[in-house]
Amino acid sequence: MRLTALREAPEAGYECDSRFVAAHHLPAVLIDLARSRNIDTHRLLRGCGLFYEDVMTGRAQISPRQFLQLVENTRRLLPAADTPFLFGQRLWPGHYGAASDVLEQADHLLQALEHIKAYRALLSPLLTPVMHFDEQYLHLYWRFSCGENDSNAFLLESAMTAVVALARRQQMERLPWRFEFAYAEPSHVEQYWVHLSDNVAFGRPSTVMSLPRAHLLRPWPHAGSTGGRVARQTCDDQLLTWGWAASFLDELNEHLTRQIRQPLSLERVAAAFAVSPASLKRRLAKHGTSFQEQLDLARRDLAVHLYQVKGLSNDEVAQQLGFNDITNFRRSFKRWTGLVPSELKALLGH
Repeated sequence: MRLTALREAPEAGYECDSRFVAAHHLPAVLIDLARSRNIDTHRLLRGCGLFYEDVMTGRAQISPRQFLQLVENTRRLLPAADTPFLFGQRLWPGHYGAASDVLEQADHLLQALEHIKAYRALLSPLLTPVMHFDEQYLHLYWRFSCGENDSNAFLLESAMTAVVALARRQQMERLPWRFEFAYAEPSHVEQYWVHLSDNVAFGRPSTVMSLPRAHLLRPWPHAGSTGGRVARQTCDDQLLTWGWAASFLDELNEHLTRQIRQPLSLERVAAAFAVSPASLKRRLAKHGTSFQEQLDLARRDLAVHLYQVKGLSNDEVAQQLGFNDITNFRRSFKRWTGLVPSELKALLGH
């Protein structure tokens, strides 16, 4: 791929008001689901800056913020417990031209997940998949690409269902996924059993889906196709035309994670992004967040991963995060997670 330069440029990245999401692709899947339940399209699209006639032209492009408004409207007008799961089942590979061909003709599940991450602006503009591996499992997390909001659970349930459904269709079997959610068990837990797995746990330190690595490289029906290679080239060209492959918050998170052991401040990070501190602060505020919040999220996610997947000690985790004072680390960890490290370890069974 020719996207290395884009990934290395931290100033690159789409924002919550960047208009690039094809309205007749991912948003149309949600619109069609609502229409199938007899939801009026005018009510569904209220506040989205979009009319159904615009979608039908095949030329309308909306921003992630508009897409999120559509999700919010759907949650309000179609509050059925199965809505996010049905949306997820319809998401991938979908009918999105070259981006769908990339998924349909992936060599195996691992490559499909890599494609979803590489082409997330086309296939998953609101959520970024984050993969970690240990000796036995793939652990797949999801990061909110344009900030967190009231639709967090809806988006997570939809993305997880989309991966499960895609893999099941291609491998023609129900894979032994394991799911953990960082929120309390809902009253409609049976929807999780039906659409995801009966191996589901709630009230966990983080939201993650895990799968034994043995299932990742099993060949898919169209593995090694010429059409798949052409589709990837087409997607690469689209990202190069836009000038970015990820969101502004994704770029910021990756920069913070790479530099996590170093002293990090708004001023230093702004310099790395080649913008003024005031400009960086405004861009963050536009996404409903702040520099300190993003730094805390990066530290929290890395710390929980190091405990949960790597099984490191308190001193090792503190060192990885650049803390020299273990007491200060424990205090910070409590602020990030609501738990002290010993409570997290007990929850994880370590």
